[in-house]
Amino acid sequence: MDVIVLGGGLMGTASAYFLARRGARVTLIERNRIGTGATVASFGNIRRTGRHLSQLPLAHRSLKLWCEADKMLGRDVEFRATGHIRLIFDEVSLTDMRTYAEAARPWGLKLEELGQSEIRARFPGLGPDAIAASFSPNDGSGNPRLITPAFAEAARRLGAEIVEAAEVETIEHTSSGFLVATSKGTFAAECLLNTAGAWGARIAAQFGEEVPLDARGPQMGVTEPLPHRILPVVGIWTRDKDHGAYLRQVERGNIVFGGATERVPVNLDPGHAAADPMRLPLQLRAVARLLPAIAQVAVIRTWSGCEGYMRDMLPVMGRSATTPGLFHAFGFSGHGFQLGPGVGDAMAELITTDRCETPLDDFRIDRFSSAA
Repeated sequence: MDVIVLGGGLMGTASAYFLARRGARVTLIERNRIGTGATVASFGNIRRTGRHLSQLPLAHRSLKLWCEADKMLGRDVEFRATGHIRLIFDEVSLTDMRTYAEAARPWGLKLEELGQSEIRARFPGLGPDAIAASFSPNDGSGNPRLITPAFAEAARRLGAEIVEAAEVETIEHTSSGFLVATSKGTFAAECLLNTAGAWGARIAAQFGEEVPLDARGPQMGVTEPLPHRILPVVGIWTRDKDHGAYLRQVERGNIVFGGATERVPVNLDPGHAAADPMRLPLQLRAVARLLPAIAQVAVIRTWSGCEGYMRDMLPVMGRSATTPGLFHAFGFSGHGFQLGPGVGDAMAELITTDRCETPLDDFRIDRFSSAA
């Protein structure tokens, strides 16, 4: 089976790898360079906590693959299962956490509830005003700069063709499949997989599948390196988006942070997203609630990336509802990094076997249509 994959982010490269591993002949087409879009701008969070319940089977599948990534891809992609802690500062958020933990348990996610004294003992310096926290010990983080090139190179070793800096000019559905004309030539295949991220809705629309997607950019930052003392990824349970900060410390000592500021609209042409320095002071105040010591640390860089956000914050994933041989996996709404390997594996299974052991019905593309 021949498959063209459109988009060279984490979803596309992981799909190319798993497709090639299943024996498919794959061509991946990327308009820029591999991994230079939303993936490289990601925070690198490998979390299941707080996900929509219907995403948990996919998240579990993906976590197993993250645990195997170094051996599978032949290089260290810096996945570290250091745990994921979410701090709680008020009773409403504590109730929200307990309600979610109870609902998530049948889906295979078990969260530990930590009290004040346990937070102080196990994670000194974090959230001194927190009244409680949830902790997921098997989650953690990975390096967004390493994982996508690693999947692309592993796919190439299995025979996949990786075509970079290729602008897609036209896509034609033919009697034998798809014909994709690009600035670097024309490619034909039986199947087409749309993993074009924030541009995915444009491709879907060419086949009569309109979806409500907004392109937005998060604001991320990183500090100077410090002694490595913070092991888990740190977040917060809150309904207040102004307090929704998160952080992690990489092994080199820098603290990466994000959240607590509105994601800004991004024009898909050209699709460049930039951080707003005027938002940084408010963001840092929210981060300091989780880690007061960050107020004394220098921020050395800020950045953003172009991400596709769906109206219901769930991705589009699965078969096209209009066109045989067309498949979609886009619109991961800023929380797709953890899901990436699982998405690639699931899409490869679906395309090559016409079935998928992971339930994908909640992500079908026609859920927004009047007939859905």
